[in-house]
Amino acid sequence: MLRLLEVRLPLDHDENALRAAIARALRVPPSAIRSYTIARRGYDARKPDRIMLVYALDVATRDDARLLARHRHDTRIIASPDTRYLPPVHASRPMHPRPVVVGLGPAGLFAGLLLAQMGLCPIILERGKPVRERTRDTFALWRRKALNPESNVQFGEGGAGTFSDGKLHSQISDPHHYGRKVLEEFVRAGAPPEILTISKPHIGTFRLVGVVERMRATIEELGGEVHFESRVIDIDRTGGAMRGLTLADGRSLETRHVILAIGHSARDTFVMLRDRGVFMEPKPFSIGLRIEHPQPLIDRARFGRHAGHPLLGAADYKLAHHTTGGRSVYSFCMCPGGTVVAAASEPGRVVTNGMSQYSRNERNANSAIVVGVTPADFPGNDVLAGVAFQRHWEERAFALGGGTYEAPAQRL
Repeated sequence: MLRLLEVRLPLDHDENALRAAIARALRVPPSAIRSYTIARRGYDARKPDRIMLVYALDVATRDDARLLARHRHDTRIIASPDTRYLPPVHASRPMHPRPVVVGLGPAGLFAGLLLAQMGLCPIILERGKPVRERTRDTFALWRRKALNPESNVQFGEGGAGTFSDGKLHSQISDPHHYGRKVLEEFVRAGAPPEILTISKPHIGTFRLVGVVERMRATIEELGGEVHFESRVIDIDRTGGAMRGLTLADGRSLETRHVILAIGHSARDTFVMLRDRGVFMEPKPFSIGLRIEHPQPLIDRARFGRHAGHPLLGAADYKLAHHTTGGRSVYSFCMCPGGTVVAAASEPGRVVTNGMSQYSRNERNANSAIVVGVTPADFPGNDVLAGVAFQRHWEERAFALGGGTYEAPAQRL
């Protein structure tokens, strides 16, 4: 098959326009096209009065090889890539001792799933609760300002991503199409099939809850185990090699292979790893605030007269500014038709996040507006000085918000 890139058509094109556009691009009669499928669909809204849909299409013709040779200098016409995921191994029997994954957020969930699919029967340890119990604890924070430090927006099945919009796209290069594997597993677990083709796929929290549960069930059906409310407090690296883990409830677990998928908020675990001599280094990150605008305002700014079109949905945006001082200020995790939510996991500190449900029909848009900081901005020489830096500002936000896990807010 052939893949055609950058096939551009008007927003309201008719159903026959795609076949005609393929024929024009390949310079063949429409009858030469045996079939086609949409690999990706996005839009170009740089000119709001002339929004274009942009397709990548997989096409079968009567003579794919000849057409590929004819258009070998056209970078928009290539051989359809093989997007199948090929596991590196298939174990003939489970490992002993079994591999352990620490954390059941997005990274831990997929690490556990892939290990299970390879026949390695992993054990997954999650300090929080199953996703539905965790959802109740999270709503207790949002509605009653009651924080459970072990079950919240950060900790529990599904990780922070479950309450963070469910965006499924990134800007990283993906030459091996690993992202396709992620999307296919989500669809297999009940996510809407459209995420396989739209350019910025999105599921939303309420749908993600069921998807995450079904993925966990798949891991267990393949021989994996998931242990909730199981926090790792120590590691055994006798002789410089991994020997095992100690849990907060006193259990010990023998293992030679550990995947640490603990996320960005398990700060107590960071300290333990540092104290046990695990190599780590400070990294730059970004810090900032959440900003809201009425969603119709963003829709009109991006789409003009096409605001509200069903193929476009709620508009997003992306902003960046490079200051004369050398720092970058930019938008991140923009949530169309979404909500700003509390995301604290430590007592006496406030963190916010943004989320959208699948419908994206709330009245406001929100995004993070953040500035880059580097280790040079963190006082002290501790490798975890950046964590202390974060905690300082989170404590200030907690105090300014009245000490009740409300976030301080102001008009722009």
